[in-house]
Amino acid sequence: MDNNLVIGHFGGNSSAGQYKNEDGCMVWVNQEKDWEFAIILDAHKTAQSAELVLETFGKEKGTVYEILQKQTQNAFDCIQAFILNIFKSEEFQESCSKIQGETACLFVIRKENYLCWFSVGDCILHLHHHELSTLGEYQQNHRSFYEWIGEESTFNKSIPCYSSGIKELRTGENHIFLTTDGLVECPGTIYKYPEKIFEAFKGVSNQKGVTKLLEDIQDKHVRDSTTIISWKVINNKNSTMPSVT
Repeated sequence: MDNNLVIGHFGGNSSAGQYKNEDGCMVWVNQEKDWEFAIILDAHKTAQSAELVLETFGKEKGTVYEILQKQTQNAFDCIQAFILNIFKSEEFQESCSKIQGETACLFVIRKENYLCWFSVGDCILHLHHHELSTLGEYQQNHRSFYEWIGEESTFNKSIPCYSSGIKELRTGENHIFLTTDGLVECPGTIYKYPEKIFEAFKGVSNQKGVTKLLEDIQDKHVRDSTTIISWKVINNKNSTMPSVT
């Protein structure tokens, strides 16, 4: 892996009316076993729901590491089931009933030449590779509104609401980019178009690109807080291509 994972955060402009910061994130990296595990969260009303999710999974770090030691196919099956079972558990539901507010949350796991995600709500996962961008493909998860974890949780219902997926990385450099909605909803910008996000990284380092994005939304007086997790992976394996006629 290109060892350049960057976490960027901007708490929002007080001049635009912002008075609290409710984003959160957590990242674990195991270079020896070739994986990254990331969580990005965008809470509502208070930060308690984001804190609960981070605290809960922080206590399960050993289990996550154990799961991701498995072969990639088994690891992805197990990690998605593990996340789902935690959110559905009576203990976690009881904790949710004692807090104020709720959070969107996005789990993203990269292991070897595959990307896996578990998404509740409207946080965003983009993947940039020249073969994909040529076809207009960037966003991987479905940005889903009215889904949360916490006080008003879609996991309180008889059937939980979430989305998940797995993507094969393309051969060469893959740029993985997670963000909360402050970036894409900033007035005066067009970051709702993913290609405009990745233009910020042309000819500069990953850290410089993240900094440029955050400075731009600060200059444009975005109110909402924004959290970004960005990293690049070099995949040396052959990726799936169509058969030749």
